[in-house]
Amino acid sequence: MVSLPDIGLKLVSHVYWHQKPEFMLPSDNYSCWTLFAVEEGRFHYTIGAESGEAGFGDLVLCPPHQPFQRQMLEPLSFHFLQFVWLTEPFTAKEEGWSGKLKVIDTDRLRSDYRYLRQFDRRDEAFMQLKQHMVIDMLRLVMLEQSEQKGNSGQSDVLMDEARKRLTEQAYESFSMQELAEQLKLTPVQLTRRFRKAFDVTPSEFLNEVRLTRARHLLEATTLKLDEIAAQCGYENGFYLSRVFSKNTGMPPSVYRSLHRV
Repeated sequence: MVSLPDIGLKLVSHVYWHQKPEFMLPSDNYSCWTLFAVEEGRFHYTIGAESGEAGFGDLVLCPPHQPFQRQMLEPLSFHFLQFVWLTEPFTAKEEGWSGKLKVIDTDRLRSDYRYLRQFDRRDEAFMQLKQHMVIDMLRLVMLEQSEQKGNSGQSDVLMDEARKRLTEQAYESFSMQELAEQLKLTPVQLTRRFRKAFDVTPSEFLNEVRLTRARHLLEATTLKLDEIAAQCGYENGFYLSRVFSKNTGMPPSVYRSLHRV
């Protein structure tokens, strides 16, 4: 597995805009880190020396006290998020995070957006849940950047397709044997090439996608474990509990109690 540093941040505010036709101001200057997370539409931005267009799959990050110029190109649905770093990841400092951050795993991004929209209250409990979504989005960027560095610019197109299919079918009944056959590989070849491309096995990748949804559902709903298992691609709640405990170090019931206020 790719090892990533913990992200510590405090979410200050979150506003969701749906089909906003224009910005009230062509430029603004914020006192804390500001993130525009686009669901629909496009806009043009300039932050420091960087400028470009952003749409779905893009996170536009502006540091404090940095002029943020923007112009609407299409009606925009987006999350406006402001936060302060508690522990800024070294990799983020090293990369000089600012401007557009591209997300490849748009299915996971859509999931984070959906939960952000659902948590429409502004009390402390819901802000904690929203904060978790923001951290998940930034960790996703860091993970994908790490994978791209590890590949040294060399992409295995067949493994990109394997990852795409794993992501699309993660919550269904799934057979690695069938996936290997679809890609005209043996299961051993699939595992070896997938690990070389992404530093994880197909099973580990699939498990992480499923457990991410399980964590979200434990935090945000009162669904029973069997119901959560059914929505995450696991046979039953008992099996989900075993996998969850092995990977997080605690059973789902304890995780839920610690992440509900």
